[in-house]
Parts: sequence; structure tokens; C-alpha cells
Amino acid sequence: MKAYQVRIEIEYSEPRIWRRVIMPADATFNRLHDVIQNVFNFRSGYPSDDCHLFEFDLTVEELRVTNDEEAYQVYQEFKKNRRELESRLKALNSTFAEQQLKNLRTVIRKPTGLKIDQYLEKYGELRYIYDFGDDWRILITLEDIVGDYRYGYPTLLDGAETAPPEDVGGLPGFYEFLEIYHDPDHPDYADVRTWAKGQRFKEYDPDHINDMLKFIKYKKTEGDRTK
Repeated sequence: MKAYQVRIEIEYSEPRIWRRVIMPADATFNRLHDVIQNVFNFRSGYPSDDCHLFEFDLTVEELRVTNDEEAYQVYQEFKKNRRELESRLKALNSTFAEQQLKNLRTVIRKPTGLKIDQYLEKYGELRYIYDFGDDWRILITLEDIVGDYRYGYPTLLDGAETAPPEDVGGLPGFYEFLEIYHDPDHPDYADVRTWAKGQRFKEYDPDHINDMLKFIKYKKTEGDRTK
């Protein structure tokens, strides 16, 4: 089976938080989103919490792939009234109006309805932004295309460093969290430990990650039946 070996890393983290994953081709952007969520400590609302917004930024294609339903509906409305809205914005003859028009012309697609293959192979990388508050910037780099992958789900091959929990406050908040989390003498140690448990925070554990990735099965293969 055709598969992609990708490196997934949290940009600007130091030391770099990264994972190497092999995943079957023919995945939707939503499947890739699920992979990213599982190899890090993110939950994206699972199982019942509110889901953070995310997007794959394909500016070069004038395309955003996102779960932002409001942005999707705005784009659908623009398509229905394109001539009128373009005419109105052009008449304003301002830099702001030009930027608004550019934004409206950016195609918005839902992650469940579009596959990654042509974009990953064409550009060799994808950029993913998760939780517009904490603003996690994640780079997915294509390292290899494999022709004989046996399993219908992703597998973690390698990685380094513990990933941040949800709602920790971006990288600055994460580094502060780690300092307290590992310091029993800190006055906030017990509270932070309790909070981390509620966030299902785990230090880097490849075996646990691979157990979770097996649930992201989207291909039936002989390897699945014989392993």
C-alpha cells in the first residue's frame, strides 16, 4: 500500500517537539488532523468538549482547509453573490477593501471532503494551525513515499520531547507549566498536577501513541488481518 512518511513538528519549540509518522495515502485533511492530535497531547474536543478551530494554510493555492464553519458559510455566501460583492468592494478603492476581496476569494474547504495527496506530493510540506488562541504552528514535511506499507492506520516511527497539553497558553505557557510540573517544591505543584490530569496530559510515550493511532484506521489491508 502506498503511504507517506512525514515529520510533524511544533514550530518555534526549543528543543524541537517532533514526531515521525508513516500513514497510508488517500487520507483526508481531517485524517491528518486526527494524526496530529494523537501524536501530540491535543484532543480537539474529544470526546465531548468544545472543538478548537484548526486550519491547513495553502495560501499558494488560495485555499484554506478548516473546521471553521463560520468561515465556510461566509465563503458560500460570497460565491452566491460574487459579482455584487466584488463590485461593491472594488468601488471602495481602498487597501482594506482589496484585502477583504482577497480574503473572500480564498477558497474555503472542509477537512472531511478533501484529500492531502496532491498537495503533500506537490509542495512537500503542509502547514497546520491549531487553536487560534494558543496558536500552535505545526509543520508537516514529506520525507518519503513508501509503496509497501502493510497497515491501514498510521504508525509512529520516532520522535522527541513531550508535547503540550490543551489550553496551556502557547509555548510560553507550556514552558512555565513544565517547570512547575517537575518541581515538587513549587507552591503550585499540586494544582498544576491536578490540572494536567484533567487535560489528559502525558509525557512522551511512543507505545501509548501507537495504541491511539490504531484507532485511525481508514484502509483495509492484509497486514491488518495477519499481524
